[in-house]
Amino acid sequence: MLELTWPWVLALLPLPYLVYRLAARAPRQDAALFVPFFSMLSRLQSDSDNIANGRLLSLILCSLIWVLLVLAGSRPQWLGDPVQLPSTGRDLMLSVDISGSMEAQDMVIGNRQVSRIAVVKEVISDFVERREGDRLGLILFAAHAYIQAPLTFDRATVGTLLEEADIGIIEESATAIGESIGLGVKHLRTRPENSRVLILLTDGVNNSGEIDPEQAGRLAATEGIKIYTIGIGADQVIQRSFFGARAINPSAELDEAVLTQIAEATGGRYFRARDVNDLVEIYEELDRLEAIEQDEQTYRPTKVLFYYPLGSALVLSFLLALLLIPWRLLFGITPREQADELDGAITGEEAR
Repeated sequence: MLELTWPWVLALLPLPYLVYRLAARAPRQDAALFVPFFSMLSRLQSDSDNIANGRLLSLILCSLIWVLLVLAGSRPQWLGDPVQLPSTGRDLMLSVDISGSMEAQDMVIGNRQVSRIAVVKEVISDFVERREGDRLGLILFAAHAYIQAPLTFDRATVGTLLEEADIGIIEESATAIGESIGLGVKHLRTRPENSRVLILLTDGVNNSGEIDPEQAGRLAATEGIKIYTIGIGADQVIQRSFFGARAINPSAELDEAVLTQIAEATGGRYFRARDVNDLVEIYEELDRLEAIEQDEQTYRPTKVLFYYPLGSALVLSFLLALLLIPWRLLFGITPREQADELDGAITGEEAR
């Protein structure tokens, strides 16, 4: 849709006509000097008749130039269709453990045992897809923690990076929980208050890194960052061998006490995911606890157009200047020839 930013400028359109009609004309004075060779001068200036013949064209061009200048001064612009902006939601950082223990196949999907990391990827991917309006970031950690995706509205990219995260891309022999929390705090501390959330998922105990988990949790609480911790892993699996079957606890190393302490210190909660259903329910609960704000915001893309009439006015001004040049006078008779002819006319008049 075409719109004028300053439509009141159009009120200047009749200004030249008003000046022409209302302004006092310059007084006309009779010639005080008799020039006997005036007829000769008139003949030499006969090329000015071309300007007189083009007076109507000049008037049209001048009028168009003025209209275009006034139109440019009103700043026309084209407004596009409304575009909905992402809702203002949370700044939510996901921190996912990809240490070697996440390869443990103690999760079941459709009567098929799968690894913990496979389940995490599937469930978190759905969670990421639902968080429209949130800025999401991704931290991967094992022996060290690395930022895989900074906070962004691009949920598709975050989901892709999580799907491509494989065990072994980071040294997998240890788990740096404290370091991952510290990295999350570093990226969330500059975000607006009351929207900083860190979701930490792990299956082990902190045994790497230079930052203690409890210390990192206190730092997060100081910065107003809420942490939700998730401990993943089954409580019991049946291990079969030549000597028979026995039940083992694959989550024996999970440090639930520390994870609970970190969550409570920051105003969050600790969740325990023993199977796929638990993990799905946890992320649904997180959707409820950290609901997305639905304040819709829109904007209309704007394209300024004033340079089109302004450029057209400049082109017409150039054409008008070319029209007013006495081309025959310039190329038909040279200045020297004009002077000689004028001298001859003066001499003839004196002889008479």
